[in-house]
Amino acid sequence: QVQLVESGGGLVQAGGSQRLSCEASGRTFIIYGMGWFRQAPGKEREFVAAIRWSSGSTYYADSVKGRFTISRDNAKNTIYLQMNNLKPEDTAVYYCAAKRGSWSGPYNYWGQGTQVTVSS
Repeated sequence: QVQLVESGGGLVQAGGSQRLSCEASGRTFIIYGMGWFRQAPGKEREFVAAIRWSSGSTYYADSVKGRFTISRDNAKNTIYLQMNNLKPEDTAVYYCAAKRGSWSGPYNYWGQGTQVTVSS
């Protein structure tokens, strides 16, 4: 099993920046990729960004391209989400997720989520 713990959420003003972290523990050698998702009140969970564990290739939702950056530190089993130029519509609970086996497979492990609130 893999355990994921997010940190770094909080309240930020529109136009500001915030960095989220997600540390993986347990059987981290089985991780193929990790990603960030978010869920705003009354909305479905949506994809934000993802990164392949070995190559570092990254993928982004159109809504965050150019503003958010996902990165990893393999030695620390940690991924980050640097969020710049934040907008009120970025307000959501942000979840870290990890997948095993293959890139095309589902995300198998999820963190508990961290709240990000962007005030206008």
